[in-house]
Amino acid sequence: MPTTDLKAVELRLRAILDPYREHLVEGTIYNMTVLRRKGAKKHDWFAGVQAVNEAVKFNLLPMHEHSELLEDIPDDLRRRKTGASVFRFTEVDENVAGALEALVGRGFLEYMKRDS
Repeated sequence: MPTTDLKAVELRLRAILDPYREHLVEGTIYNMTVLRRKGAKKHDWFAGVQAVNEAVKFNLLPMHEHSELLEDIPDDLRRRKTGASVFRFTEVDENVAGALEALVGRGFLEYMKRDS
């Protein structure tokens, strides 16, 4: 059953980033809390979650530069893509969350290859 309460959606999406918190630090860009490498420049960030008008945005910057990360994502996740590095959620089910977790893992590997 999908989670439709927006606060619960936000918490579920933030939990996807939990495994990366020990490797990254929090920063802020455009009033959004993001994770980035220590010492990274302002626009060199990895991912963040932001509650917006009646939805929650999941921002994953590596997919902007590495479109190949999106090649095998399921249609349920692809339909939520609203920008070069943004997915928009009003609900989340565990199949979509699992696909997003896998994408974030691949994105993290690409992000960590870059120099700050």
